[in-house]
Amino acid sequence: MKVQKEFVLREIAGDYVIIPTGKTVLTFNGLITVNEVGADLWKMLQSEVTFDDLLNGILETYDVDEETAREDIQEFLDTLIEGGILDKPEET
Repeated sequence: MKVQKEFVLREIAGDYVIIPTGKTVLTFNGLITVNEVGADLWKMLQSEVTFDDLLNGILETYDVDEETAREDIQEFLDTLIEGGILDKPEET
């Protein structure tokens, strides 16, 4: 999975926001504010990664148990999918 190139992450006054660019501005209303973990996930999603890649990256960086990390990552991905920012990954 990989985020669409029409969206970018910006740090504005200490907050991280995902904003549309180009023609996407006309169809996507608003922006998404994310925390530091969300920003790290976003950075990982700039290249093709799997859910396990994301999970391992978060577990290596943050002091969090695996179950909580799995739930939080899935919630983040669901938000991106609902917003049309990330294509729903194919089931394997």
